[in-house]
This record gives sequence, C-alpha cells and structure tokens, in this order.
Amino acid sequence: MHDPTVRLGVDIGGTFTDVVLENGTALFSAKVLTTYDAPENAIIEAMHRVCQQSSINPTQISQIIHGTTLATNALIERRGAKTALITTEGFRDVIEMRTESRFEQYDLNLSLPEPLLPRNFRYTIDERMQADGQVLKPLKRSQIETLVDQINAAGFESVAVGLLHSYVNDAHERLVADVLAKRMPQAMVSLSSQVSPQMREYERFNTTIANAYIKPLMKSYLGRLKARLADEGADCPIFLMHSGGGIISLENAAEFPVRLVESGPAGGAVFAAHIAASHGLDKVLSFDMGGTTAKICLIKNQTPKTTRVFEVARTYRFKKGSGMPISIPVIDMVEIGAGGGSLAHVDSMRQIRVGPESASAEPGPACYGRGGVRPAVTDADLVLGRLDPINFAGGTIPLDAAASNTALKTQLGDPLEMDAETAAFGLAEVVDENMANAARVHAVENGEDLSEYTMIAFGGAAPLHAGRLCEKLGIERMLVPAGAGVGSAIGFLRAPFSFEANRSQFMRLSDFDAPAITTLLNDLKVEATTFVRSCDAQAKIEAQYKVYMRYSGQGWEIPVQLTAKEAETPDLSTFQALFEREYAALFGRVVEAMDVEITVWSVNATTPAQSVTPVDVVPSLPLMTTQTHRKLFDPATGAVAQASEVLRSDMKPGTSLVGPAVITEDETTIIVPTSRNATALADGCIDVAAKGTVL
Repeated sequence: MHDPTVRLGVDIGGTFTDVVLENGTALFSAKVLTTYDAPENAIIEAMHRVCQQSSINPTQISQIIHGTTLATNALIERRGAKTALITTEGFRDVIEMRTESRFEQYDLNLSLPEPLLPRNFRYTIDERMQADGQVLKPLKRSQIETLVDQINAAGFESVAVGLLHSYVNDAHERLVADVLAKRMPQAMVSLSSQVSPQMREYERFNTTIANAYIKPLMKSYLGRLKARLADEGADCPIFLMHSGGGIISLENAAEFPVRLVESGPAGGAVFAAHIAASHGLDKVLSFDMGGTTAKICLIKNQTPKTTRVFEVARTYRFKKGSGMPISIPVIDMVEIGAGGGSLAHVDSMRQIRVGPESASAEPGPACYGRGGVRPAVTDADLVLGRLDPINFAGGTIPLDAAASNTALKTQLGDPLEMDAETAAFGLAEVVDENMANAARVHAVENGEDLSEYTMIAFGGAAPLHAGRLCEKLGIERMLVPAGAGVGSAIGFLRAPFSFEANRSQFMRLSDFDAPAITTLLNDLKVEATTFVRSCDAQAKIEAQYKVYMRYSGQGWEIPVQLTAKEAETPDLSTFQALFEREYAALFGRVVEAMDVEITVWSVNATTPAQSVTPVDVVPSLPLMTTQTHRKLFDPATGAVAQASEVLRSDMKPGTSLVGPAVITEDETTIIVPTSRNATALADGCIDVAAKGTVL
C-alpha cells in the first residue's frame, strides 16, 4: 500500500544513474552505472538497493519523480525517429539558413550543426497567415491530403508542423493535424502552436522538429519504464522533471518531450536553491559536475535564473549561436563537456585538451578496467591522490591506478615528455580552467561579480574540483550539501509541480492596451494551470508573470518580472519603469526617448515551494585530529602534501578540519585545498572556506 511519506527521485546521467528514496525526513541513495540499451534496468537495480537500505517495500512508494538526459543525448547523437516537417511554402530551408549570423566572424572554416532533418524530409504547403493572424492565403484540405499521403508512403514515424505566424492563429496547423489524424493515425504529430507558440521561425521550427524527433523514443521509454516499475511493485504515479525546474505528468512529458531536455541539470539547480534558502544565501553559484558534463548556474534570491531559449550540441564550446536552439522555458545555465569521464588528448599545438568527448559508463575511464585506454578526468584525480581506489562508489567500482598511470603516460606524457603525475596535473588544471572560464563568461553575460557569491557544489565529481575552482574564481566560501553525490535526484524531490505557458504577441508601449494584456495573461494562466492540475487536482497554485521587452529596433529582449497585481491591473508607467530598471541593471544605462516593445508574454503556474527550515548555528568544537593521511597533489602549490583523511560521517556539527584534507563518503569525495578549512554545519553541509574567512 502506498505511503505518502515515501517518494523516489531518479536521475539518469550520461555515466551514472542516481536514485534517492525519501522516507519522511530520511534519505537513502544509490549510484549505479547507466545502462544505455535499456535505461530502466539501472533504475530498477538502484531502486531495489535503496529499498533494501531503508527496509521499504517498492509497493509503499507513493510517487516517483524522474529526470533524464536521454532527450538531450538523442538530439546530440541524432538517434531520433524518421521525422518529416510540414511548413509554409518558401520556408523549407529556414532550419538550414538559421539566422545567417556568424558567431565567429573571422573563422573561414565555420562549423555549424547540421539541421536535424535533411532537405528531402521537409515539405511545404501553399498557405499564408499574416503577422496579425489574418488569413492571407487560405489552406485547401485537398492539398494537405495529397501531401500527407506522400509522407505516409515514405514511412515517416513522426511529423512536425510549423507554419508561418501560427503562434497568433493556429487554424491552419489544426487543419493539418486533423488530416494527419485521419490519414496517418500511426504517426506522432507535433504542432509549433502547441510546442513553442513564439515568434522567430527558426527557433520555433527547430524546437518543434526536436520535439517530433524524440517523441517516439521518449514515449516508448516512458511507457516501458512505467510498466517495469509496476512489475517490480512500484505501481504509483510517475512525474517528470522539466527544464524549467518544475514537475509535469508522465502523459504531458510524453506529449512534449522537448521540455525534458536539461531536466537533470534543472533538478540540480532546484537542489542548490533549496540549500541556499536554508542558509539564507542570496547569491549562489551552483556547480554540478557528474561523469559526463559540468553545469554552472547563477541563483539569486534563492531562485534559479530562467530563460526561454538555450542551445544543445554547440560546435564551439563558449559561442552562442553555434548550437541548435530550443525555445522552451529553461533554467539558465552553462553546460560543458567536463565530467569525470571526459577524455583528454594532445592537440596539434602540443596542448592538453579535455572533453567534450566522454568515456561514459562504457567503457568508462581507464581505471574502471572496462577496456578504456584513453585518460579521463577520473584517471587524473586517482593519480593525484583525490580518489581512494578501494572505496570508490562505496567500494562497488574498484579502480586500477596502474591503468590510469599507463593511459596518462602513453596518451599525454610521452608526446609532451613528462611523467604520469605531471600529465595528471596538466589534465586537471585544464579541465578546472575550462570550468572556471565558463563560469566567468556566464557571470559577465549576466552582469555579476562572482567574488560576492557562495558556491554550492554537488554531483559525483564536483566536490573533487570545487575547491580549486573557488581558488581560480576568487570565491571565498563553498558548501557541499549532504547527499551531494546525488544532488539532482534530491532536487527532483524538492521541486514544485509547475508549467510555464508562453505566447508571442507584439505590442509597443506607445500602443499600450491594458484590457488586451489582461485577457492575454488570463488565457496563459488558465493554460498553465490546466497542466499543473493534471498532476495534482487539489493543490494550491500560484501564478508568476513575466514579459520580454526591448527598445524598438533591438534584436533581442530582456525578461521583466511582474507581480500578480501588476499583471491583473496593467499600467503603462509601471511597465516602463520595470523595464528601465532591469535594462539599467544589465547594461548600466537606459536609452532616453525611445519606444519600448513587448514581444513575449509568460505565465508560470506552480505549486508553492517546499518550506525551508533555517539552519541552526552550532558552537565550534576543537579542530579534528586524524590518524589517517594520504598523499595529495595540490595544484595551487604544485607539490604533493600530506593530507588528513576523514570520513564525512565522523565530522559532527561544529567540528573543523584544516586543509589540505580529504573527506570521503560513498558517493563523492571532498577535497579541501591547502588554502581552505572545512567545517561541518548543523544540516550536514560541509563548509569549505578560505583560511581567515569570517562567516
């Protein structure tokens, strides 16, 4: 029988699958290697492990909340369904022409991601809708029927429909969907007016195609997962984490799987925001590093920053415009190929390069003993003394230090004429500088000074590298929460049910129409609330309002938050003042006597955030003295030091440890550099701060 206090959080990553079982206030976790051919197998194995730890029967689980990188990986690896696009005549090549901008102006060999669909998979129909929603060229049903028969004969599994200006008037898209339902009922259909009803054809078409491309794969996986869990006794509601930091139903996730892109990292940002709230921190840098990628996110006032467009599969790591744009609500973060499994090589300039290619779970880093011969970040961590080869992952994955040495010496050391330890030092510094640079760029783009921030580090690999990252970024303090190794899965259990509805409707402030604004925002509120009600029919739901504004003639807009009162009784002067405040915060000035435009309107319906208990201050205890030491290479000094080694469970609240030190637990290891001290806090967080810092 289901117990409402028992819930399961499941995070499938590129290397590990993390599962957390919550029983009241107690958490039990397991980390197993991801099973790519059938991802549900790893979930089942980990579920049984945590149930055994907690003496819980799977039948008692009342709710499962799941996040996954499967949707992202399917787009990056091009493993989606055979998909067709139906679009307006003359717009067949929009997804190939992109925006025609050169993100790297002087690169003569500019490399762009190939469009998801080749040209012969893209079909056009003779119709035209005006920007105001008026029909310029009517669409004939007979024309659609002829085209659909042609698509059906070609054997397409999924169809994306993206017509011009359908975000204003979706009548033609609905007509196409009706014909598809009657003449091609086996195909899955994605309409741009439902998936991403926003202006800008390239982003809207690409998002709709991405949804159609992964829809059969994700729908099949979610169906298998639900059946497998039920067979194992966990026959309970399953919800999915979406990219905006909330939870939606399995049925809605299967219909709009593009919203699951970045669902795992979103859970991590929610986890970091929850920790920030409990410690009263208003400026936090969330650092999540797993086996395949590292994610960096700015969290202000205990709320992750969100955006409505992000990119996957960038061909240039730090260059906006070099990837595939996905236009959906998403937590704004930087994600780079820098995880424990990221592979290193020496390039033609005799420089060490790390990532984005990853060893993943199979074969894994060389030290896993699964056939990998190239050095990964984990191999460097092992050689530098950061990892215990016997107790890695709680002893479930023994590590082979000799294999790491061989891989580092052969692939990096020999070409650069250095020993394995120096090669490991170089590899670690490169990957740490990659992450530090990504954080700097992200902060500058958002007008933030990272020296004012506290880092919250989680994910299996983050606590190994976070101390060095703080040194590079000038951050004085970082927190490593309890359960850091499975932070994203815990974040799923802290996330609210939510759904954000967006719509493009152009309006200049000089033509401010308060009644039209009220009607539009009410319509969006109803749409978003309906999605949340499908998850919890009785929950209290709050509405959060946002508009995207710009000066006339500008190409991109900035988000402006509205209170419920400002949305319900819209006022011209208030909108103007709110925009100018946000614009000045980002760019340092406003532009006088220029009209302002609103392009996109947004309403996020959400259940209230979980209540947070402030962390008690505990009295300081004497410094810990340890009998166990380990040789640890400190990159800041370039020398090997004797580091204290303690179990995290032995650090009682109030106890402190002087760096260099190594704090171990089953799912991760915290490295305390020579420049830092570590203190255990009342909630189980380890506070790693620069020596001399007054907290």
